[in-house]
Amino acid sequence: MFERISRREEADLFIAWMAIALSFTIIKIAPYGILGPVTPLDPLPALIYFGIALLTVGIGFLLHEMAHKFMAIRFGYWAEFVKDNTMLLIAVVMAALVGFVFAAPGATVIFSRDGRPLSREENGLISAAGPVINLVLCIVFALLFFAAGGITGIRGGSILAILGLAGVQINAMLAAFNLLPISILDGRKVLAWNPLIFIVLIAAAFGTLVASFYYLI
Repeated sequence: MFERISRREEADLFIAWMAIALSFTIIKIAPYGILGPVTPLDPLPALIYFGIALLTVGIGFLLHEMAHKFMAIRFGYWAEFVKDNTMLLIAVVMAALVGFVFAAPGATVIFSRDGRPLSREENGLISAAGPVINLVLCIVFALLFFAAGGITGIRGGSILAILGLAGVQINAMLAAFNLLPISILDGRKVLAWNPLIFIVLIAAAFGTLVASFYYLI
């Protein structure tokens, strides 16, 4: 099935992955952006944060987009991720200026070979597939977090515990952001298809996000 990923799509996914990972690394190093208090940059922790972001954002972002793609293919459509250079630039600039990631790196564009429009159910299921994958990854990373000692592991400097918590937070962020029922985001299409499923998914996403940051208080 992976032969359906074109060279152009591979390049777009790679560029978007790097840009989002860089954005999350920036807000880890400078939580309030360069407009807030800035501490001296230590290259080693910065590289570690970037490596963690590559893994957590890489897995979360790539599987999110692939879930959209292969669900669309399952319904008989052709789908391909297309990066948005403007939004990628905005993500990096906002992270640097104010310490906030607006993660809208592009979209999986769906094509109909025979002119058949997507039904509301198909559109809802395709849209829900991405956030559902992120929520499943939250569980996987949470298991890693607790297996590595949880908050005690983080205080002890465990890379696996840090990776696990970061994975939960980033995937919860991706799910929660994409489930907002606005513009072209997934949430609007899921809500139009099935309000109950929308409520369950967005509650799970924001609940997980809040719970994951509770460990930092």
